Amino acid sequence: MRRLPPLSALRAFEAAARHGSFKQAANELAVTPTAISHQIRSLEQYTGLTLFERQVRKVVLTDAGAELYPVLRDGFNAFETVLQCLGTAQARRRVIISATNAFMARWLAPRVADFQKLHPEIDLKLYASDQAVDLESDVADIAIRYGRGPYPGMVAEPLFADSFAPVSSPQLGALGLADLERVPLIDFKWTHDHPLNPTWKNWFAATGLPWKAHHGRLLFSDEDHAIQAALAGQGIALLSLELVASEIAAGRLAQPFGPSIPGHTYHLVRSAGRLHEPHVDSALAWLRGQARGAA
Repeated sequence: MRRLPPLSALRAFEAAARHGSFKQAANELAVTPTAISHQIRSLEQYTGLTLFERQVRKVVLTDAGAELYPVLRDGFNAFETVLQCLGTAQARRRVIISATNAFMARWLAPRVADFQKLHPEIDLKLYASDQAVDLESDVADIAIRYGRGPYPGMVAEPLFADSFAPVSSPQLGALGLADLERVPLIDFKWTHDHPLNPTWKNWFAATGLPWKAHHGRLLFSDEDHAIQAALAGQGIALLSLELVASEIAAGRLAQPFGPSIPGHTYHLVRSAGRLHEPHVDSALAWLRGQARGAA
């Protein structure tokens, strides 16, 4: 157990030593000069030392006071610095959003500047992973999950539904259904197998065309790599129209023919045990607005 004099006495001494005046120390601490004098006297009694030489209209540190002053000055400065940092950290909030690699790169990352303009007081951290993160931990506050659910123990809401269609680079020229026999099909592996995944096989079934497994294919493990291959003119890809909307609008990709087939739905998911956090609610509201604007 520490044996220390009262903090009020230490504060009075440090202020008086810094100003060289009981009166100015009193003004800083919003007390009377008499109160400062009493605090200093109690500290001198505690230490058994004279800390100030009282002179007309000023006080001067004794050798003992000069030894004590820098220790207290540096200590109070350190207290102030740490407390200010804690206050700043408390004032700034952070929201971590998790999403798949392709969704992060193609949909979310290009939009985050808008969030920073609306909420400069909130730091946004993006966590890209094709594996579902544990929302009960501190890995993420919000997950944007792609699928049909359900998400047990979580609070989930649809963000928007997705659709897929053949997409190709204008470098390949105007393509028609007959070109499927000669142009490589770009594909990617789904993280989870599901009979309703928007695959080439399901697209062929929707068109009524026979699926031929011997079609020339480029198979990627990552959806965004398939998008990059399509942009490079390496073939025709069955891609999310939501994720390549900006590329189509800019003319870097084209949808040469249909039909489009439904994909799954993007959901906003968060832990049921962490509701009503204002900074997270702000991020959720922003995501909903972005989805409405993209629709």
